[in-house]
Amino acid sequence: MSRASDNETLSRVGPGSAMGGFMRKFWIPAALSSELEADGDPLRLMLLGEKLIAFRDTSGRVGIMDHRCPHRCASLFFGRNEEDGIRCVYHGWKFDVDGNCLDMANVPSHQDFKHKVKANAYNTHERNGMIWVYMGDQSEIPALPEIEATLLPEDQVLIRTAQRDCNWLQGLEGDIDTSHLSFLHLGAAQAGNVAADNDQQHVVAARAPEYIVAETEYGTKYASFRSTEGGGDTYWRLAHYVFPFWALPPNRPIDINIIGRAWVPLDDTHTMFYEFIHKDTRKRMRKDKSGKRLRGDGVDSEFRSNDTSWLGRWRLAANAGNDYLIDRDIQRSESYTGISNIHLQDQAVTESMGAITDRTQEHLSASDEMIAKTRRRILGAVRAFQKDGSLPVVRGDAAIMQGVRSGSYVSPADVDWMNAYEDHMRAIAKAAE
Repeated sequence: MSRASDNETLSRVGPGSAMGGFMRKFWIPAALSSELEADGDPLRLMLLGEKLIAFRDTSGRVGIMDHRCPHRCASLFFGRNEEDGIRCVYHGWKFDVDGNCLDMANVPSHQDFKHKVKANAYNTHERNGMIWVYMGDQSEIPALPEIEATLLPEDQVLIRTAQRDCNWLQGLEGDIDTSHLSFLHLGAAQAGNVAADNDQQHVVAARAPEYIVAETEYGTKYASFRSTEGGGDTYWRLAHYVFPFWALPPNRPIDINIIGRAWVPLDDTHTMFYEFIHKDTRKRMRKDKSGKRLRGDGVDSEFRSNDTSWLGRWRLAANAGNDYLIDRDIQRSESYTGISNIHLQDQAVTESMGAITDRTQEHLSASDEMIAKTRRRILGAVRAFQKDGSLPVVRGDAAIMQGVRSGSYVSPADVDWMNAYEDHMRAIAKAAE
């Protein structure tokens, strides 16, 4: 069981909180590039409990800033996005993407002091279809993350997003909990019916794997392992947690599994999920022997229409209010859950824990070793930051992530897990030359 005080530290992300201060030292995926048009409508953004607006100016630059005008605190969401700036409709004060005041329209020129006024704006960067924001000290901007999937060219990457009505850590922990795949997603699959070329046959044949977990310079890593039929080889599923909110899940064989998932806290009880995945990885389906996709393997979902409220973006049509459209007849006959796809299944169980789960009520087991170690790793990093401002190595050296990938692989039973992993990664690098 976790202590209540630890749960508070892990869960609270707003201004002044320990976790929120720590996360503000990292680049954060804020919105899809496609959500903003030059001179288009401002976008309300909630990030780490802060109410912000985002806009793209006439020249195509993106600004993300406090939604309150520094003059009288009217919301800049109602502002006019025009001529390389956002103009407050209350008194006509105008600001550029860096927060500089360009014009104090209601003040006589001899009384103008715009050079002394600045909106609270954050540094932004666009890369391959994603807008990133840095919400920490604007005088010391770190390098952008170098997680493999986030570096893919825009024509090779798919970015999937959905809002989740629960704390960020509940979403992340679902991604570093590998044994639930055998039940929540593939519980109705039978080993004898899984295609021979589908490595998930091992997941269904042995639903209770063992684990190895280790700390890394970027967070934690783990591998679940099972003996293959005959016992001469070991089937591994190796994955990573990366500070502050990234998961690299082992969804596919390691040679094709280029994926990274960010669980971005909007506030304490709402999270935006961003998945960066190579298009070829996304196409690889789990199939039965007839070639059909295994029941429950899909990820595509329908969305409610976006609105302009603070939490009005990327909400799934299937949700707690309609029990995620669970079909009990299908659950009895064809599907373990009766819920249509992988993402929705995950969403249902993590939201069912409550907006912020009470971890003092948990009884963790050996299958939760990665979750327990990752919590301790995060708590240790946050406390070190509070004590003396120190941060994980990866924050100052993003290149540490080069050559880090998750995925599954089979190796001889007498080969160490990390040796096997490094052999596979060397082979992948050589094939790419």
